Amino acid sequence: MKPELTGPDGRVVVRRWTRHPRCVALARADLRKALAGWGLVAVEEVALLVLSELITNAVRHARVPGHEIETRYLYQGDKVQIEVHDASDERPELRNPSCEVAHGRGLVLVEALADRWGVTPCPVVGKSVWAVLTAPGSDADQAMKGGMRHGKADAEMDGT
Repeated sequence: MKPELTGPDGRVVVRRWTRHPRCVALARADLRKALAGWGLVAVEEVALLVLSELITNAVRHARVPGHEIETRYLYQGDKVQIEVHDASDERPELRNPSCEVAHGRGLVLVEALADRWGVTPCPVVGKSVWAVLTAPGSDADQAMKGGMRHGKADAEMDGT
């Protein structure tokens, strides 16, 4: 893990990780700490699962030598945006694997759990895969329940 970069108001936490499976647990602990500091423990369980899926995908599939994985957690009131940046330009695909396959369900889970998610190309190299989660019971959560909440991959790839 590299040094932490945090925005001046504490609303953004950025970390860089070596592309190693142990970084998944470290990143989860880091996100748990950020969520507690922001008072978003109600979304912790879902946020940790979403982060685990996104960062595991980066560890397994973004095999660009000499590049690290970067996580960003952005506090947005009653929401958190979780971003995982990697150096691969390959866009992840939402798949529907058969029951016999032991992998390939990560983005299916993200799709089901996140309010929105998407992929944004990075200006220099790679991409950012991100997901937005709203704390249960918040005004935004109640409004989303009135409409469509889950299953919204961002086709525009705008990262907002």
